[in-house]
Amino acid sequence: MSSHMAAQIEAAPQGWSAGDGLRYGLLGLPLAFCALPLYVLMPNLYARQWGVPLAALGAVLLGARLLDAVIDPLLGRLCDRLYATSLRAVLAMGALAAAVLATGFSFLFVPLVHGPTALLWWAAVCLVVTYAAYSALSIAHQSWGAMLGGDALYRSRVVAWREGLGLVGVLLASVTPALLGVPAMLALLLAGLAGGWWAWRAAPQPVRHPHAAAPAAAGALWHPLRNPGFRRLLGVYLLNGIASAIPATLVLFFLQDRLQASEAMQSAALGIYFACGALSMPLWLRLVGRLGLAHSWRAGMLLSIAVFLGASQLGAGDAPWFLLVCALSGAALGSDLAIPGALLAGLIARAGDRGRAEGAYFGWWNFATKLNLALAAGLALPLLGWLGYVPGARDAGASSVLTAAYCLLPCALKALAAGALQIFIIQPTAQPHTP
Repeated sequence: MSSHMAAQIEAAPQGWSAGDGLRYGLLGLPLAFCALPLYVLMPNLYARQWGVPLAALGAVLLGARLLDAVIDPLLGRLCDRLYATSLRAVLAMGALAAAVLATGFSFLFVPLVHGPTALLWWAAVCLVVTYAAYSALSIAHQSWGAMLGGDALYRSRVVAWREGLGLVGVLLASVTPALLGVPAMLALLLAGLAGGWWAWRAAPQPVRHPHAAAPAAAGALWHPLRNPGFRRLLGVYLLNGIASAIPATLVLFFLQDRLQASEAMQSAALGIYFACGALSMPLWLRLVGRLGLAHSWRAGMLLSIAVFLGASQLGAGDAPWFLLVCALSGAALGSDLAIPGALLAGLIARAGDRGRAEGAYFGWWNFATKLNLALAAGLALPLLGWLGYVPGARDAGASSVLTAAYCLLPCALKALAAGALQIFIIQPTAQPHTP
């Protein structure tokens, strides 16, 4: 490898213990914890309790999210520059981002203004600040994990600890506001961010290469997109992500109108889904050790297709069977969380960009993640309306439309993603155990 492609930071992994995983992955818990209230609790609070017009609030939420997605690649470039300076600089930025995130998040739920118009502007400013801090901290944390290097199994363990603890954060966020109230939620987030950052300081660190290359030049913002391998992987990730986000967008409609499930059953279904996602991580790691990353990810896609084809056969009164669907689709979720990030880390290393451009890669990666959510809502919800479904409708025609959107459309997209993975990722390697 030529000197200009030499990685600035290399790792010499000596195994990955549970302690290593906890120290690195713990920050993933509060990052995932704060996401759910922003999507679910905050809009309900502003609209229902404080009288903010729903249409205006929706526009603010959409605008803040689009701005957040656009700045992710820029934040990734900033992270690369900090990594080129020192790991201490990255940790300092992480501490600042965590403090800003905690402050912006708290002010969203404890506003210092009154009245619908003032609250709307307050929410807009706080959301932009909160999203930016969240993205900066997430990209820096993800880049750190990618820089640790290692083989396919090592990289997947790094990602699995981060994402598995993130699912624990989602579970905590789903029950804390209802059971303990908003003050307890804010206190738990603050404690989680402080503890996660402190643990991150003691996590395994990337080791500087003695012949460190200069940081990537200005214009490296677009460098990942010039990599054909990254474009192919990003395309698969987008297809698969949209397929996963559509059921997440429509699950409550399916439970309420197709299955006519009780509120308790709805809560149980969501809890089982996320719990099985976290519990499935060790199984996917074992499969990665046998098949490699790409083949294991494809197995997760095929499992998801089989599960949702089965779900399409459920109807009113079948809510208990849907719990099995949630358990198996949650297990498939584990592959989506543990494997793509590890594939990306390996791609960065093979491109000679380790230590130089992880932030830029993960900036675009996070942009795609947020685009998935936007595209899922923008595809599924208008399609349902165009086909005649309205929330609360339980006639046979509406039920069939909802089932097609919730079960069959994701299956078709997952099948396309699995095919693209086979054609663009698995076949070019020509080695079953190469990720």
